Amino acid sequence: MNRYRLQIDGMTCEACARHLRHSLESLPGVTASVSYPRGEAWIEAPPGTPTARLLDAVREAGYRGVVTRRGGEGSPREGSARIHIAIVGSGSAAFAAALRAVERGAEVTLIERQGRIGGTCVNVGCVPSKFLIRAAQTAWHASHHPFDGIARTPLRVERPRLLARQRALVEKLREKKYEEILASHADIRLIRGEARFTAPLTLSVSRAEGGEEEITADRILLATGSRPHVPPVPGLSETPFWTSTEALESDIIPQHLVVIGGSVVALELAQAFLHLGSRVTLVARSRLLSRSEPLLGERLAALLREEGMEVITHAVPTEVSHDGDAFHILLPHGTVTADRLLVASGRVPNTDRLALERAGVNTDPHGAVEVNERLETSAPGVYAAGDCTTLPRYVYVAAAAGTRAAVNMTGGDAHLDLSVLPTVVFTEPAVAEVGLREEEAISRGLQAESRVLELEHLPRAQVELDIRGFIKLVAEKGSGRLLGAQILATEGGELIQSAALAIRAGMTVADLADQLHPYLTRVEGLRLCAQTFERDPASLSCCAG
Repeated sequence: MNRYRLQIDGMTCEACARHLRHSLESLPGVTASVSYPRGEAWIEAPPGTPTARLLDAVREAGYRGVVTRRGGEGSPREGSARIHIAIVGSGSAAFAAALRAVERGAEVTLIERQGRIGGTCVNVGCVPSKFLIRAAQTAWHASHHPFDGIARTPLRVERPRLLARQRALVEKLREKKYEEILASHADIRLIRGEARFTAPLTLSVSRAEGGEEEITADRILLATGSRPHVPPVPGLSETPFWTSTEALESDIIPQHLVVIGGSVVALELAQAFLHLGSRVTLVARSRLLSRSEPLLGERLAALLREEGMEVITHAVPTEVSHDGDAFHILLPHGTVTADRLLVASGRVPNTDRLALERAGVNTDPHGAVEVNERLETSAPGVYAAGDCTTLPRYVYVAAAAGTRAAVNMTGGDAHLDLSVLPTVVFTEPAVAEVGLREEEAISRGLQAESRVLELEHLPRAQVELDIRGFIKLVAEKGSGRLLGAQILATEGGELIQSAALAIRAGMTVADLADQLHPYLTRVEGLRLCAQTFERDPASLSCCAG
């Protein structure tokens, strides 16, 4: 017989202990002793009984359990049987899950097919892109700032030196936040290779150094991330186009860069290269930020054009070619020629080589793994988190999903609540949103109203001589409950979390208008916008309460 100790959460009385013992002993050959005062259960089970099944019995009884190796005087000997979790991927979702799982007593096998760990964010996404964006903004401000009396410095950028600093930052963060942390956890085993299902809870891994290894686990987490989408434009695949990965790794600044895309990555990188000195043409299939508040895309497009970017909306390339020196992009209105082409038209999940059908894992038509709020897939014992799923593709969503999946895989009951999800596009000014747009609120049957505060009414914007943008708040008529916020403003990403917390707390616009906000700050714009539900901001003193 195998012996286990489970730490149990959720029991409130001796009757709970009896109820849990009966639930555990309903399993074939299992005997159990449950202590309510100590919050633990000692179990004997026949060899071959999955530890995951024991945890399922605990959860089905209404409690939460974690298998541990801790013993006690007079208790069964400490056993080595622990829940085994295999995680495919090594990015934010995977690492968050691995760390929480070992905290809760599990053993983890981490499988990464790439040569480096850390996933998209630290290697080719968030970290290098935000470094480049801030560097580009610094260069632009030096030559375009509005302050008379301070010389405007001609733009001079040494991209190879900038790239060396960028790579050093990426390597440092990957080492500190991934490699060193992994090395410090003996309960996490890393396998470099590509995994695919051969059975519902069994993976075959083609190891990087050669050979195959079969891994059977109590639970499996899919956290394989995503990759850039390449649209089926005739001729495109035969050209040396960039995706975001190549753009961030290039040591050149194009003379003329064409960017295909109208959403987050396209906008961030298009403006970054514009600020670094490139002529930029942006081609978007629809309007900019087509899934966001329309005013955001309209106003951002106008600002980008003011900076010198050519923004072409509602256009799709019909053909792309490269003559050895230049790209030729055929559009409905004519041909655009450029020395570099960046394709940033979205991302696709890395699920096509996992043989998901052998495990019974369902996906949407785009290949994204379908999950519920507990991060469970359609296959028992298989969970998923991060960009390979149908969840919103943000690194903080991935990390939160990975953590909650780990709790659930080890016997807990955690749910991923995305009802208040702040988002940011790191342009300058930034685009930030949270909650409902006015049209969304109305479509859900709510009586909604909104107000827009132009930043010319924000004292901080006035003194910085930068009044570009606005703050829009959406509220429920009658109650005044805050439903959503949409922001176009410098450092808009710093403002949006205050709006998110206000929505989470159920605040009204009157509550927000009455809060104390430091003067002169940008976040004071939320208070001023809230006040516009009752008064005209032009009639207010600059620091009116």
